[in-house]
Formats: sequence, structure tokens, C-alpha cells
Amino acid sequence: MAHVSELIASDIHGYLNEQENKSYMRLITCGSVDDGKSTLIGRLLYDSKMIFDDQLSALEADSKRSGTTGEQIDLALLVDGLAAEREQGITIDVAYRFFSTDKRKFIIADTPGHEQYTRNMATGASTADLAIILIDARKGVLSQTKRHSYIVSLLGIRHVVVAINKMDLVDNSQEQFEQIRDSYQQFAKELGFLDIKAIPISALEGHNVLQNSTVMPWYQGPSLMAHLESVNVERDQNDQDFRMPVQWVNRPDLDFRGFSGTVAAGKVSVGDELAVLPSGRTSKVKSIVTFDGELETAFSEQAITLTLEDEIDISRGDTLASAKARPEVSSSLAADILWMDEHEMVLHRPYLIRLENRTIPGNLSRINYKININNLDRENAEALTLNEVARCELSLTEEIAFDPYEENRSMGCFVIIDRITNKTVGSGMLRSSLDSATNVHWHALDVDKKSRAKAKEQKPAVLWFTGLSGSGKSTIANLVEQKLFARGNHTYTLDGDNVRHGLNKDLGFTTEDRVENIRRISEVANLMSDAGLITLSCFISPFREDREQARRLCGSNSFIEVFIDTPFEECEKRDPKGLYKKARKGQIKYFTGLDSPYEPPVNPDFHVKTTEQSPERIAGEIVDYLDREGFLTT
Repeated sequence: MAHVSELIASDIHGYLNEQENKSYMRLITCGSVDDGKSTLIGRLLYDSKMIFDDQLSALEADSKRSGTTGEQIDLALLVDGLAAEREQGITIDVAYRFFSTDKRKFIIADTPGHEQYTRNMATGASTADLAIILIDARKGVLSQTKRHSYIVSLLGIRHVVVAINKMDLVDNSQEQFEQIRDSYQQFAKELGFLDIKAIPISALEGHNVLQNSTVMPWYQGPSLMAHLESVNVERDQNDQDFRMPVQWVNRPDLDFRGFSGTVAAGKVSVGDELAVLPSGRTSKVKSIVTFDGELETAFSEQAITLTLEDEIDISRGDTLASAKARPEVSSSLAADILWMDEHEMVLHRPYLIRLENRTIPGNLSRINYKININNLDRENAEALTLNEVARCELSLTEEIAFDPYEENRSMGCFVIIDRITNKTVGSGMLRSSLDSATNVHWHALDVDKKSRAKAKEQKPAVLWFTGLSGSGKSTIANLVEQKLFARGNHTYTLDGDNVRHGLNKDLGFTTEDRVENIRRISEVANLMSDAGLITLSCFISPFREDREQARRLCGSNSFIEVFIDTPFEECEKRDPKGLYKKARKGQIKYFTGLDSPYEPPVNPDFHVKTTEQSPERIAGEIVDYLDREGFLTT
């Protein structure tokens, strides 16, 4: 049996046109191990005459050598191509196959059933329109069936076929079929599927796969293929608001500057007003350029280059969107996480978050709950292990433009990468912003940081003084500001004690409050830098990651970390505010250096030891450093 089409020989152009205009569906087979997923795909390919003569000959030879079906052709070998898969008789990696019928084209993904390879199943499901969930008629609904069903739901697949396979091994029992069907529907009623179609099949024998079988006369529904050809899974992304992540700034010569990417949703026409996110600047489309020439309108999934009427700053990682219907912009997000690594997820550990067109440092700051796969209950958790699913809070070092995953897959998905091994350790679906004010967008101003700095005749900087309590941070910063003020520079000092009288008066000294204290100060320092000021921030800031986050926020070119290195014993000896004495008596909790850690800088921009130099000399050296680096003049 081989692929045959009369049009191929008589009218090749007609055949190609026919194929081009067919609707197509992406689908996935999933379920527990040995439920017959690979055999079902092999049966679909075989019965739809999509196997060429040479493939059929190779399959017959492979079946004799590695098959598990006796004298019959082992159809599973059509998709289980890895040597390890054939040796063990299992699926390990995702295998994609194309086939077509007179009514529709299909791309089907065969995914592994072993719990160990759940991450591969999630990869296959991420682009699917429909899921075929296979269940062994002898075993019924298993834990892996439930896990795959939940992941299918999580990834936005709304059409499901429950293929109850191996009916020939239970004597084609109607009672067994109905019992499994009812059990699955009871479990899946909270998963949000639009339709669940249960079909009794035997992939090995072909019963109810391509055509209805006479061995199960009690089943009056469509065959599997008939249902796949008729179910409506179309999503009209052109009716959505326009979105295009910028992949590349196209600058072939001095006279052309365009922004290239694939339209993620909606359509765009010449003259449309677009917003650049997260900056918020707007412009109108001047032209739409493609390989085949310019267009008046471009649609979803088209690869295009846009030119704009105005010269505005856009780079890879930005998003072009409809100015009247913008995506949300945030750095604090709620997300559903599927953990894919053998090593457990650790809260607050720095990871890399890879989105559609950019990679950003971030961490998972909280697990709201994890899902019990067996009953879908929400449970408390402090960490995630392999294949666990949870709703988490994601904190990024930069704001991103996003849409919730259920509205736009490409604008709402990401993967989590370990910074040391570069392994993908998790995947996620963005659900909402955690900012108190949502749908708030940065308003672009014509008077910018550069203009303000030029008016002040200086280069903005953030001097971040860090060290133990009593080390001399405020004393030295005060002397530095005096010298700068005398030179005519524009400055401001943010002091830890002063700030806690106002902006941060609601915070204590727990680890969480210390982190929030520095986060707020970093934002204030960044705004002052944007105003063109030289800002002096004097805070213990004990955690290295918080200081690095401040550097990323303010910009590494204008952030200067000044480590006031004073030994703990010397600080305690000085004790200018009597804090060490109170801490020793237990009157102050979470005191840095005693019962709360201080993480010294590894490679500070300026390292001073107060036991070897006077504060006046240190201040003078800092001012000289600023002068040499060009911060004091423009």
C-alpha cells in the first residue's frame, strides 16, 4: 500500500493548489505508557495511504527485526525511530508526522507516555489544536492520563478525543468503554475543554480508526478519522489586536531602517498607529516590506519588516502593538509553571527567563499552590520537583509586554533556563500582572535623561554605598556630596535611616522587608538618575542579588558600587547609634552581622578600607574617580 494521487501525474499544479487550500490541524497523541500512541499514528498513516513503497519495505524489514506484533507489521516503528525506542518498545522523543485526507491536512505529534519524559509531551502539546488522549481499555484512567490531560488544558488545547484503545483485548465490551468514558469525563469536567469525544478503537486492528467497525455495532458515533476531519478547531488570529515581537533591526544601508518579525496576532496596514513596548512611544506604519515586495496589509503568521514614519528607539526584544489596544506591561507576573528538571525548583534562585524574542534574568518569588494531579486539588508547596505543576509569582529584572497565554500563545509563554548548566528546567504560561495598577503603560516624554543631563552639564550616576552598620557609609557620602556641591554638580543623597522615616516606614528588618526596602530605593535612585542627578545611596543592602538588581535597573554604565569595607569588630567598637549593644542584648532582631547575613561585594567598582584611610581622603578619591570617568562634566 503506498501513497497515490491521480492529480500528481495528470495535473501537478492542480494537486499543489488542492493541498494548499485545505484546512490543516495540528494534533498530539498522549496518555500513559503502552497505551498505543505510536501504533495509532502508524495506523493513521497506513490507512490514509501516506506510506511510500520504500517506507513500506523498510517497515516490513524493521518489523521482523524489532517488531512486537508477531507476524504482523509493527506500525509503531513508523514513528519510533530512535534505537533506544525500538530496543525498549517505548517512545522517548517527540516525533512529528504529516498526513492528509481529501478533506484536511494534519501534523501529528507522537509524544512519550513515561512520566520521566513528560517535558517532551509538553513540547509537543504547545502548538497543538487537538489532543488524542489514549487510554488502555484494560487499565482505565491512570495518573499519567490525568497528568497529560491537565497539561493539555494548561497549554490551551480545548478539543479532546478520548481514544479508548485495545478494545479487542476486552472483547469489545460496551460496558468497559462506558465505564472508562464516564470516569474520564468526571475527572475532566473542571479542565475547561470545549468538547470531549470518546471513541472505542483498536489501533492494532484498525477498528473505528479510519472507518466504523462491525465488531462494535453498539457504537454509533463517528470513526476517529471522521471526527478529526469534521471538528472545528479554527482560531482566527487576524481578529485579535496586532502584536509583533521585534526579532531584528533591519539596517542594510544608511537609507533603510526596518523592524523585522513574525506577526503574532492581528493584522497591520500602512498608516496604522503602533506603540513600541515597553517604552510606550508611538508612530505610524510607513511601509510593510516582505521578500516578495511591499504589502498594504499583513496578517497573522506572516514574516514582515515594518518601517515607521518617525525615528524612534526600537531594538530586538521590544514589541510592536496596536496603539489603541496595547498588551500589559509588567515585571511581576502570575504564571503556571511545569517543572521539567530532576533538580527541584528553588524560590528566589536566579534563572534566565526566555520569551519570544528576549532573555531576561528573573526568579520565582512565591508558589501560590501546586496541583495534585489525581484530584486537581490545590496544595501548599515550598519547591517543585520533576513534572509538578504550580501557580507561581514570577519576578523579572525588566518589564515585558505580554498577553495572557489563553489569549495569545506566543505573547504569553516562556521557558526557564538554569544559568549554570544552560538547561531548560521549566516552562510557563503567563496569566496576569501582579502589579496593583494593571494596564498602566510608561508615558514617553520628549525631555529625556540625556537632555536633563546636558542641562546640568554632568553625567548621571548612582553611587551605591554598601557596608555594615557603622562602617561609615553616610559619613563618607556626606563628604562626597559636599565636594560635588562645591564644584557646582547637582546631587542628592538617599540615606537608609532617613528613607525609613517616610517612603519605607512600613517596612521592618526581616529578609523579605530588606529586599523590598532595596527594591523601592533602587526605583527611586533610577528616577533620580533619569532626572540627571548624581545620586548617593547609603544602605547596608546586605544581599548581593539585591545590589545586582539595582545595577541592572539603573544601568551598569551609571551604577557605581562603593564597598565601605570596615571589619565587624571595628563597627561594633564605633557603634555610633548604640545598635550593636542593643542587638547583643537581644533587643534588635535580624541585625546584620549577628543574626542576619551580609554578603560582601565580589567585584565592587570602588573598594575602600576605613581602617587604613580617613573619611576625607576616601571622599576625595571618590570625587577624583568620578572626574576621571567623565561623570562631572559633559
